[in-house]
Amino acid sequence: MNKKVFSLICAVSCSFIWGTAFVAQDMGMDYIGPYTFSAVRLLLGFLTLLPFFFIFEFKKVKETKLSLNIIFSYLFFLGFFLAGGNILQQISLLYTDVANSAVFTVLYVVIVPIIAYFLFSKKIHKSVWPSVLMCLVGGLFLSELNNLRVRYGDSLVVVGAFFWAFHIVFISKFLKIFNYPITIATFQCLSASLITFIPAFSFEFISLKVLSMESAELIYAGVLSSGIAFMLQVFGQQNLSPAPVAIIFSLEGVFGSIAAWVILDQYLNEFKIFGIIIILSAVIFSQLAPMYGKRKYGRN
Repeated sequence: MNKKVFSLICAVSCSFIWGTAFVAQDMGMDYIGPYTFSAVRLLLGFLTLLPFFFIFEFKKVKETKLSLNIIFSYLFFLGFFLAGGNILQQISLLYTDVANSAVFTVLYVVIVPIIAYFLFSKKIHKSVWPSVLMCLVGGLFLSELNNLRVRYGDSLVVVGAFFWAFHIVFISKFLKIFNYPITIATFQCLSASLITFIPAFSFEFISLKVLSMESAELIYAGVLSSGIAFMLQVFGQQNLSPAPVAIIFSLEGVFGSIAAWVILDQYLNEFKIFGIIIILSAVIFSQLAPMYGKRKYGRN
């Protein structure tokens, strides 16, 4: 299979899991707080990926010549951005609905190309900006244009979008010098979990009995959304640039809205359906436009 096609499949699959996980995140706070939910799901993600790390990459990583200081620095920053994005997203669900949280999260599609360009001088293909604009317009429709208002929870998600954007850009940067996707996915979850447990132990009560009452939601958000999906994210970013891959990840807003409609009975009206169509079109355009340009001008 073509490497770029494999990364594309990973990115779309990752977006699907992330989008549907919003439902688990929303339903999983009846008995536990947002910090605890975030910390435990990230720890479960780490434990899920740890066997994959030992089976597929442990021996290779042992032979790497990259400085441990550089590796630990990147993993700390990835963990910090991952923790920040998770915490703000989880808290936001206390104050807004699933569809809005999913939609406002994907504002990182605007932020990613700006960060990539100014911090790392990453050249942005001209097809990215029309796609970004389409994603924003689609997001407006998904958040119900006929009743547009920004709630406190939505504001938290917007701030969180900056954390997600830095997370995406730094993963792409790290992969260029440390091309071990499973290792990155595994230990960023550990780093983020340790960071998130600090406010969890400081502000919330944690017990196994209480956690067991939200076990199904934690398992879905932890094993699938934090474990498998973050591994798919890194594999997706192996062969795709940060800006185009962020546009693909915006599908989580689409999947989140559909999941909220199917599972939580949150209304999916004509505005949201139109928003879904626009975002899908943006994703398709962002992938096909560069290919058309190469064929038109005879570039390989």
